[in-house]
Amino acid sequence: MVIAIDGPGGVGKSTVSSRVAAAIGYPHLDTGSTYRAAGLLALRSGAELADAEAVVEAVRNAEITIDAGIVAVDGIDVTEELRSDRVTSASSTVAVHPEVRAGIVALQRSWVVDHGGSAVVEGRDIGTVVFPDAPVKIYLTARPEVRAARRANDAEAASKTLGQIEAELAARDHADSTRVTSPLRPADDAIVVDTSDLGIDEVVEAVLEVIEYVVANRKCGG
Repeated sequence: MVIAIDGPGGVGKSTVSSRVAAAIGYPHLDTGSTYRAAGLLALRSGAELADAEAVVEAVRNAEITIDAGIVAVDGIDVTEELRSDRVTSASSTVAVHPEVRAGIVALQRSWVVDHGGSAVVEGRDIGTVVFPDAPVKIYLTARPEVRAARRANDAEAASKTLGQIEAELAARDHADSTRVTSPLRPADDAIVVDTSDLGIDEVVEAVLEVIEYVVANRKCGG
């Protein structure tokens, strides 16, 4: 069973997803890392980020693996490098290309199959595109100022003001929600959870309750 958890940056997706996965004994995939890996590969190859064909070629010629949260490219751990501003910016640019997204979505689906077919998968288009038939779809959201304050606690945001962080999040939201391919939006059947005034424990518990409900109904044939 796939648990799809979507939402913009700063809503707690990664923390919630990893804790939910641990609670139910499922593997966890942060799909954002796959796009960051694509951005890194494009930068390393010297490809023009606006050139979809060149970016696809750079990704095609490399092996991206994800195991226990460690991302490796051609066997080399690049997890820390993926969090740099340079790679973050590149990943946002290459992610708008339909050809790039198609290849990365195939990678994400293969990862879940290789891990037994059940996983907690987080991202921005999991419930709408990657796994539209997932029985559990959660869309996390939060007020802009709350998201910025949370993101300020990340190491990669250490030198930025709250205003800068909020502006960056708004720009990313606009890019994600207006792109032609796989725009950021809740799936029609997703349960939307506003995490603005909730603690992580409360959000995790809410998601676990949804999972328990779905599992119980599947067993009963509902």
